[in-house]
Amino acid sequence: MFEFKEKYNIEDLLEIMTILRSENGCVWDREQNHKSIRKDVLEEAYEVVEAIDSENADLLKEELGDLLLQVVFHTEIEREKESFDFDGVCDGICKKMIYRHPHVFGEVKVNTSDDVLKNWDKLKSESKGEEKASDRLMSVPKLLPALMRGEKVGRRAANAGLDFASTEDVMDCLKSEISELEDAIEGGIDAEIEEELGDVLFSCCNLARFLKKDSEKALTSAINKFIMRFREVETIAEKQGKVLEEMSAEALDELWKQAKNS
Repeated sequence: MFEFKEKYNIEDLLEIMTILRSENGCVWDREQNHKSIRKDVLEEAYEVVEAIDSENADLLKEELGDLLLQVVFHTEIEREKESFDFDGVCDGICKKMIYRHPHVFGEVKVNTSDDVLKNWDKLKSESKGEEKASDRLMSVPKLLPALMRGEKVGRRAANAGLDFASTEDVMDCLKSEISELEDAIEGGIDAEIEEELGDVLFSCCNLARFLKKDSEKALTSAINKFIMRFREVETIAEKQGKVLEEMSAEALDELWKQAKNS
């Protein structure tokens, strides 16, 4: 019999998930497997990030709980197969954190955060049996958002010694890629246009990394800004008794300038 409490802990969460997956539990929860709920992990992780950006502690607590539920859910599926349990998950991450922080739990000396990150990458590669620098690039998850993946690949290449010397060099590379994109557009071959567009975007990832900026965050902010300005354009048009779909490109451009300066 499940005990109702005023306050619950991780053991209660594990018990709840076991009950939900049991014969007398929830039919939906019983039907799920790793693949059927894989997208939920991504969605919950993004909602955690959104809560962080909102600086709302109550919302962050709630979203972290939702993300933890995904960990418990996937773990329970494996526990039923007698593959591993939650204690095994905790044991694994504890051992990993101890191994990758020899400057805290061992005798290694570091001076800066950059030293910590480089040492982390080195230890991570060793633990995964990655012998070549290219192995480390290949191991960056392919399902990461492309901008985030681009930054990580660029960072690992830089750690292997392949990097730009200055911001000016990165900018020159970006300008060169834009020029090549212009040539491809002029040539009109779709495959070449897509390839050169990709090179431009990857150069932007490298520029963000070199400037120590988050390209995903920067693009998200730009998109949000565009939406707000579009809404302002819409508002101005409504006040003038106009419909956006019926306006000329020149008139819309004028409204955009007004919205940008408002």
